[in-house]
Amino acid sequence: LGATGGLVWSYLLQQEARARPCAIRPPGARDEADFNARCIKCGQCVAACPYDTLKLATADAGIPIGTPYFIPREIPCYLCTDIPCIAACPTGALDPALEEIKDSCMGLAVIDIENCLSWQGLRCEICFRECPVQGQAITVEHHPRRLSKHAMFVPLVHSDACTGCGICEKACPTQVAAIRVLQPNLVQGKIGDHYRLGWTSDTPITHEFNAVGGTSGADT
Repeated sequence: LGATGGLVWSYLLQQEARARPCAIRPPGARDEADFNARCIKCGQCVAACPYDTLKLATADAGIPIGTPYFIPREIPCYLCTDIPCIAACPTGALDPALEEIKDSCMGLAVIDIENCLSWQGLRCEICFRECPVQGQAITVEHHPRRLSKHAMFVPLVHSDACTGCGICEKACPTQVAAIRVLQPNLVQGKIGDHYRLGWTSDTPITHEFNAVGGTSGADT
């Protein structure tokens, strides 16, 4: 019995180590390492969800067994204003400091422009119309065509407003969704603190970056 228990524990530890970094967690979930350390796999957040969005991971989910997650293409997060999943969490794995659901960041919607209908010149814009943060998380912009005078109207995602709810992914009419919610760290880069973008930020940076190579050493 002891040997069997050891094998099970070893399996669970290996699964933790191999956990995919792409699980879409409930609103307010802390960073993956902290979340997994705090989550006791009680399922109370799942029970509290009124839309049956959340589910507990099984052995074949590729993430730690018993932890909550959701698949936006199946059932997205419908952004309950009272955030019942956070209220139900007994350990703080879902951070109670999140008071406004619009401030949640469960993931980031990313558009596959090679398969997006709008980016192929068709009028779709369903993701834009369905987005609960319409006009902020997703906007529609004019985009010139290569061989035509008429512009395309294409959706663009703005990371500072996207909640990662996945409603756009659920609504996408393509056979495989052309807009998907992913963990931001999988798709976002970082420009670097040594760059100074004076036209977008008033925050002073001690050194300016010289595009030729290196820092100028000029204080701001």
